[in-house]
Amino acid sequence: MALALGLENKRNVALVIVLFAGILGYVGYQVYSTFSGPSTPAQLAAVRTGAAATTASSGASDAGPAAQKLNNAGIDPSLHFDKLAASEDVRYDGTGRNIFSADSAPIAIPAPIKSARNTPTGPAAPIAPAVPQPPAIDLKFFGYAEDKDKNIRAFFIHGDDIFIARAGDIVDHRYKVDIIQPLKVIVTDLAYNNTQTLALSTF
Repeated sequence: MALALGLENKRNVALVIVLFAGILGYVGYQVYSTFSGPSTPAQLAAVRTGAAATTASSGASDAGPAAQKLNNAGIDPSLHFDKLAASEDVRYDGTGRNIFSADSAPIAIPAPIKSARNTPTGPAAPIAPAVPQPPAIDLKFFGYAEDKDKNIRAFFIHGDDIFIARAGDIVDHRYKVDIIQPLKVIVTDLAYNNTQTLALSTF
């Protein structure tokens, strides 16, 4: 069995050939126009001259108006010694202090009528002495235990010593345990009558 090559419809085949030829012609024209330039040096020079003139005109218009040109025909180049001598003979005759002379007396500065600082004229108010703050209670609450009678005992550390106390006990002859709770205790420093709350701490 012979395969159908699609050549039975000659009209479609002709249209495809014409379309393909048109595409090839357009591509070839674009490639030729891209790589082709002025063929002679005269044409190159004309193109460069036109570009330079366009750049110069645009640069002049962007920079602003042209500068004024002066003529030096009326300038006298000779030296005038009389004018130089007059400028050299100028002496300093000011009425104030001469800052260039070490013998010049300083200007007397009048004393101010009133001080520039806004200071009160009355007696200064007495400053109350600062009240010393009591020191922090040097106890560490690190645990508790509950008896069968629901009495809670707290465990404290003071330096290298460990204390077990109930509510109302005095620790280290100074600290009175007021209230014991599972997470905090309230302790009074008897030396300063200072009550503080100690939170449960972990090691």
